Amino acid sequence: MNNRDCTPPNEPAEPDDLRLGVLGYGLRGSLARTAHRPGGGASVVAVADPSPTAREHAARSFPRARIHAAHRSPLGDPDIDALLILTPDHTHADLTCQALRAGTPVFVEKPLAISVEGCDEILRTAYETGTRLYVGHNMRHMPVIRLMRDLISRGEIGEIRTVWVRHFVAHGGDYYFKDWHAERRYSNGLLLQKGAHDLDVLHWLACGYTTQVQAMGDLLVYGDRGLRRPPGEPRPDDWLEHAAHWPPGRQHGLNPDIDIEDVSLVNMRLDNGVLAAYQQCHFSPDYWRNYTVIGDAGRLENFGDGPGGVVRVWNSRQSGYRAEADQVHEIPHGLDDAGHGGADPLLVDEFLRFVRQGGRTDTSPVAARMAVAAGARATDSLRNGGTPRRVPALAEALIDYFERGQTRR
Repeated sequence: MNNRDCTPPNEPAEPDDLRLGVLGYGLRGSLARTAHRPGGGASVVAVADPSPTAREHAARSFPRARIHAAHRSPLGDPDIDALLILTPDHTHADLTCQALRAGTPVFVEKPLAISVEGCDEILRTAYETGTRLYVGHNMRHMPVIRLMRDLISRGEIGEIRTVWVRHFVAHGGDYYFKDWHAERRYSNGLLLQKGAHDLDVLHWLACGYTTQVQAMGDLLVYGDRGLRRPPGEPRPDDWLEHAAHWPPGRQHGLNPDIDIEDVSLVNMRLDNGVLAAYQQCHFSPDYWRNYTVIGDAGRLENFGDGPGGVVRVWNSRQSGYRAEADQVHEIPHGLDDAGHGGADPLLVDEFLRFVRQGGRTDTSPVAARMAVAAGARATDSLRNGGTPRRVPALAEALIDYFERGQTRR
């Protein structure tokens, strides 16, 4: 395909289907495929991506859809009922605000934006226009997170006092250091880009938002210039062949420019007094998240974060080390184990329901903003000697609007 719009003969969606436009068809194009269910509630009718390869893939996945070369082409299209914005992070604020001003409900992939200011612009635009805004924090639908939240809500460990999160990212060199993710101007940094998931979950489990952060981080492995490809050379074809890229020092074809960190450590104080810590490493041999939540009457911790893993609870007595917990809860299987443990189909279901009916959702634009705010201020701290940073509050009118399901008083 060339750079002009490729528009095959378009057959209309089923009468009851929401007509979806998709901006960006990269790795998260899987969400568009999950949402495409002709005759079952939604159909993808338009896809826009500047990459010829992405457009070819989209044309195969959605043969009846209009295919565009420019992300902005579907904006304001009266034949589109809702938009999925799956573009690189630095474009989220601009494209989302344009869609909201056009009156089109929006699903925007996390992170909401790469700066606090970008997030606040999106929330203000949604508030002023009244157009529905949904943010794709799919981990709120992951079975392991649901299980831990349920145990906390039942009071199994008492009142939460501290939360520790460790994120081991085995494939960090593949997913985040071979393309635009590796540059601050596009992602800000992985403490925000990748950490937005965990910071949002941490806030959700602890029932509070971060007000103060202090962080340290560095580029410890992928800073080796011998691992990078020359400027102008395309990403290698084997960029996702994980087995060939161990140990991390054997990586090749990394982005020519890398100015983000591959290790980060953050300390946080939340508005409800909870103290928290988040640690992220992108050259670990294993790929999973470990959450440790400690209350004033017990502790819980997940071992594995998908099917086959468990959440263990210690809450009966004091002791030395004991591997046998007082409670062991198996992590449930999701609807689709290939989609973040079943989270992606549930995320899409909630978005489609929200477009049709409105109302409150488990994901939260306010929480998405607060995750970005914590990540952005922590990134600023680690790049400036680890000095503490305050996380700016959000206007009360916006908090009220979104907590009421995006309705005004």
